[in-house]
Amino acid sequence: MARARSTSPSDSNSANIGFEQKLWLAADKLRSNMDAAEYKHVVLGLIFLKYISDSFEEHHAKLIAGEGEYTGANPEDPDEYRAENIFWVPPTARWTYLQNSAKQPTIGKTVD
Repeated sequence: MARARSTSPSDSNSANIGFEQKLWLAADKLRSNMDAAEYKHVVLGLIFLKYISDSFEEHHAKLIAGEGEYTGANPEDPDEYRAENIFWVPPTARWTYLQNSAKQPTIGKTVD
């Protein structure tokens, strides 16, 4: 005899990680009067910035450590990043700077 299918959340294909509602509320708050079709440009831009910032920070840490081929390298020299095909991110455009400024009322102008 076949067993009845369980409908518990653990059996579903999607994970219930608990922050979905908060994420949607934050997205609605950020979007405010903007159409969802326009909002994608903002979100994709931020995702791209996060990606290049992560690559930048990883290489920046190597340059600061100054080991091996990076001995004596200047971590603020854009050419050090271009040589490795990594975007050089100015200090005020780095993800950590934006994170530290996130609660400021001027964050919209900072990101723009």
